[in-house]
Formats: sequence, structure tokens, C-alpha cells
Amino acid sequence: MTTDMTSVLRFERRERVALLVIDRPARLNAIGSDTVAELHQHLDVIEADPELRAIVITGEGRAFSAGADISELDTLQNGADFGRFVKGLTDAYDRLEASPVPSIAAINGMAFGGGCELALACDLRLAAPGARLGVPEIKLGLLPAAGGSQRLTRMLPAAVVKHMLMTGAPIDAAAALQFGLINSVHDDVLAAALELAASLAEGPPAALAASKRLVQLGGELTLAQGIDLERDTVSKLFDTADRTEGLTAFREKRQPKFEGR
Repeated sequence: MTTDMTSVLRFERRERVALLVIDRPARLNAIGSDTVAELHQHLDVIEADPELRAIVITGEGRAFSAGADISELDTLQNGADFGRFVKGLTDAYDRLEASPVPSIAAINGMAFGGGCELALACDLRLAAPGARLGVPEIKLGLLPAAGGSQRLTRMLPAAVVKHMLMTGAPIDAAAALQFGLINSVHDDVLAAALELAASLAEGPPAALAASKRLVQLGGELTLAQGIDLERDTVSKLFDTADRTEGLTAFREKRQPKFEGR
């Protein structure tokens, strides 16, 4: 394991998995402009390194993230300043969601506001039994502004999303699992996320990236268009060395060794 200490977002290399830890526990891992700047920096490194094939994001201490850094919000003078602040968050979260490298949120505690939105931008979400996810911005006279209302709307029933937005009340891990907002609940959520990430890291990178793209684009297309996209995507995967390796390994009854080619 190698570790790169940074001010607010710690990077640890766990073989083929990049572990990113929001490291501001005294402030419940509040997310500010510095956090998203470092997220971009780490994604630059991860996406340029073919040996890093999965990402796990978690929080240090008892919270995943309580949300946007209120001390930074207090310095904003007007709506235009606020718009620039949340655009920084949105751009970083959009990039994470679009990254070809699969990502997993290990939600170890509260994930509120911008912290919840960060978890929503990940491909998969695992949670500790005591985790809670919420968008409490209504209590500040605001609403989620980094994709929260829109990603939640695409993941949950409308009545559930409206209740979360209008009351600011969070949902616990059990309810999140029931609604399909998270994938599973674990007592040791970080260990479970790292194990899942290690499994993904053994998979074919091009096919994993393509699976993300099919899901993300599929909801915006008609069924016929989506099927066309699926066929075109898989036809391209058929020409990869990893496809050859996968079929060869199947015939030889061994585990495939995908190299990302």
C-alpha cells in the first residue's frame, strides 16, 4: 500500500484499487473547493494509470461527509458566487460519474448534502448499518445544487424524493437498501468495498467502462436506440484482446487475466 497525504482528500493505493478518504473528521468531512480540486487531481492520476482499475471513496472517522463546507459558504456574497461554488462540485461529481474507472462509495456514516451527492455520483454504494443519506438543504432555505435532486429522481420513487427534499429528513441504511439507493449493508463497510473493488479491478476495463456508458445513456434513449447502442458497443468489445482472453480462459476452465487491451 502506498499513501499520498494531502490536505483534505487522502489517496491510498491498494494494489489495483485507489482509495480516496475525505480527511476532515473534526468537521465531519465537510466538502469545499479544495476537496473537489484534489478529487480532480487524483482522477488525473487514476485515469492515467492502467494499473488502477477501481476507486473506493469513504470518509475518515464517523461520517462519510456532512455536506458542503459551511465556512466556505459563509464567504459567498451572492447567488453568482454560490453558483460558481456548486458548479465546482457538480463538475467534479460529473467527472467521477463519467470516469471509465468504476467507483464505489463506502458510506461509513452520515452522507448529507454534498456528501450524499458525492455518493450518488459513484457507480455503486455500500453502507454501514448506521449510515444515513439525506439532502437537508431545505433547512437552510436552499435545495441540493450538485446533482442531488436529479440523481435522486432517477434512483428513487418521486414521493420519496419529494419527502427528502421538502423535509430534509434522511433515510437510513435499511430504507436506502429497500429502495435500491445502496447495493448492500456491511458491518465493516470499507473492507467490503475494498473487496468488491478488488474484484472489479480483475475485470476487463473496456467492458466495465462500456457498462457504465450503457446504463448512463440508456435512460435517455428509446428502447430501440438503446438496443442499437448495446449492439454497437458489444461489437467493438468483440475485437478486444480481453474478449479473446475471456473466451480462451472459459474454454480452458481457468480465471481470465484481463490486461485492458
